[in-house]
Parts: sequence; C-alpha cells; structure tokens
Amino acid sequence: MWKSSLVAYLHYASFMLIFAALSVEGVTLKKELSISETWKIVIADGVYGISATVVLITGVLRVLYFSKGADYYLSNPVFYAKVAIFVAIGTLSLYPTFSFLTWIKDLRQGNPPSLELSRVNQLAWIIKIELLGFILIPLLAAMMARGVKGW
Repeated sequence: MWKSSLVAYLHYASFMLIFAALSVEGVTLKKELSISETWKIVIADGVYGISATVVLITGVLRVLYFSKGADYYLSNPVFYAKVAIFVAIGTLSLYPTFSFLTWIKDLRQGNPPSLELSRVNQLAWIIKIELLGFILIPLLAAMMARGVKGW
C-alpha cells in the first residue's frame, strides 16, 4: 500500500509541478527579457522536463503494478485519449525547450536573448496549448476512474 501511495503522490505532485512550470514560463515570457527572467524560464522548463519524465514513469508504474491494473486501462479508449494528449503535448514542448536551450550560451556571457515579437507570440501560443492539454488530462483521468469508456 505504501508503494502505491508514494507512486500516486509522485504522479500527482509532478503533474502539479508541470502546470506550475508552464505557468511560470507563460507569465514570464515577453519580448524584452532580463537575464534573471530568462534564467527563470530556462529553469522552469527544466522543472517541466523533469516533472514530465516523473509523470511518465509513475504513470507507467501505476498502469502496470498499481491502481486498477493494466487490463482496466488498456481496454479503455479514454486512457488512449489521455496518453495521446500527453504525447502530443510532449512533442509540442520540444520547440520551446530547444528555443530556451539556445539562450544558455548568451546567458552565460551575461546577455539576455534577442527575441522577435513573432517568436515570442509563437512560444506563448505553444505554452497556452500545452496548458490547455494539461487541463484536459485530469478530466480524462476522472472519467476513467469512474468507469467511463467513451464519449
């Protein structure tokens, strides 16, 4: 019981950290960034990446070893929708992550990134889409927990 509780806790806490990290990115991102604001975004994205990895690992553990068992999840189309959203968000998140990583070289030299407004807008929209996806995932989880198997 303790292992199951710990895995569930890590799963939920990491999910909340994902949402918090994306919120920090979205609120901080703007055309003119200071060095500290830029580091805040880079660090938040690192927290996001680590938290997403923990969500993935604990999610797999929950499906295979804890909770309701693999048969329950793998026979539910809502589970596949939830996983599809997670994978889509993860793929979409690569663009901002690679963008933020390119800032590190300039940051180490004491220079904030030079951003065009179109790039800022593009990154902001991607972050908003990611947040929307992460709002939908708990809805799908609640549906699954209550035995909903379709729309």
